[in-house]
Amino acid sequence: MNNKDDHFEEVSATVHVPGSKSLSQRALVAAALARGNSVISNVLISQDTSYLIGGLKELGAKIVSTENGFDVCGTAGKLANEGRGLFLGNNGTALRFLTALVCLGSGKYVLTGEKRLCERPVGALADALKEMGVDIHTRNNCPPVQINADGLSGGKITLRDIESSQYVSALLLCAPYTKKGINLTLQGGIVSTPYIDLTVAVMKDFGAEITQTGKFEYHVTAGRIYQGRKYFVEGDASSASYFFLAAALLKRTIRIVGITRQSRQGDIRLLNVFEKLGCKVKSGENWVDISGNNLAEGDFTFDLNDMPDMVPTLAVLAAFRKGRTVISNVSHLRIKESNRLAALVAELNRTGIEAAEMPDGIVIQGGTMHPATIETYNDHRMAMSFGIAGLAASGVVIGDKKCVEKSFPAFWEEVRKI
Repeated sequence: MNNKDDHFEEVSATVHVPGSKSLSQRALVAAALARGNSVISNVLISQDTSYLIGGLKELGAKIVSTENGFDVCGTAGKLANEGRGLFLGNNGTALRFLTALVCLGSGKYVLTGEKRLCERPVGALADALKEMGVDIHTRNNCPPVQINADGLSGGKITLRDIESSQYVSALLLCAPYTKKGINLTLQGGIVSTPYIDLTVAVMKDFGAEITQTGKFEYHVTAGRIYQGRKYFVEGDASSASYFFLAAALLKRTIRIVGITRQSRQGDIRLLNVFEKLGCKVKSGENWVDISGNNLAEGDFTFDLNDMPDMVPTLAVLAAFRKGRTVISNVSHLRIKESNRLAALVAELNRTGIEAAEMPDGIVIQGGTMHPATIETYNDHRMAMSFGIAGLAASGVVIGDKKCVEKSFPAFWEEVRKI
């Protein structure tokens, strides 16, 4: 299905995507905790990674920029600079990863960020750390987070009905440095599980010993700490999705360089959804070609629990398609960079598209987009999704173009190639 040449138009534009944000952040954390030196290449350079790197430097990692990434001299798990405040912008991943990480140190740490970050929950992670004896305080289960650190004991932890997989990743990433290792069990509702798989893969790449003893049971051995290494970050599947969208809306063939269909990232599965809606896909070693055609008509329902960041991309596609699209099982989008469900409904309605929130998602009736200035809510994914809509519908203008710097600073340059 994905490698046939039939019905493929000539490639009309070639765009490049940066390194994966998820893999960049996980690799930087592992390298900062590792014993020895790491060379991490193809790292995403963006606002989010800059905040994370700033935090890791404060904790004693030496991180030096190179032509294609960073040289990292790790701390071997011995953190510096107690008493520091870490400011993390609106980087929810960094906030959650470093909340667990600073517990390995000793002394007082305060983690905070922009107003929106201080509205994003960390309660379940704080509770798990409290179970391990950490003296941790939050404000209504949100940042600022204040920690009086004295190492992490580890042991058995159970997380139930978590609203973010980042809590799991944060605990796992620190687990090799705990006194007893960690036996982590997840129960009830679990969201964004491909991101947990990415964390496990990076931990193994850096030499940790982690085994899955059940579907959602993880055992991490104490003392098998990360070792410095060379690490190449694959291209960002989430960033690539906006060009899948461009190909679908413009009915053209676009080549996206830097990504492959064999990616470890869960968001690459959006290609399956686009195929179902009428697009054609070909993939090579370091590229994906996607060809738009007439979009499938009728009613479709898609469960995007495992790839919530792809909801804005699919929502914009749904706006142009004849029929009704239901995107379900994504209530956790309310705690992202914006309340993405409310934001999507408001902005689709602003362009004349019928859309409504459901308890666990969004329903969209395809139609014709009218000219409108889109509010982004300082959310990079809102800006990029509706930015692509502006290629296919005249008069759709993005109010705040700069917010793409959070994850894809070169986005508008790449769009110009189309």
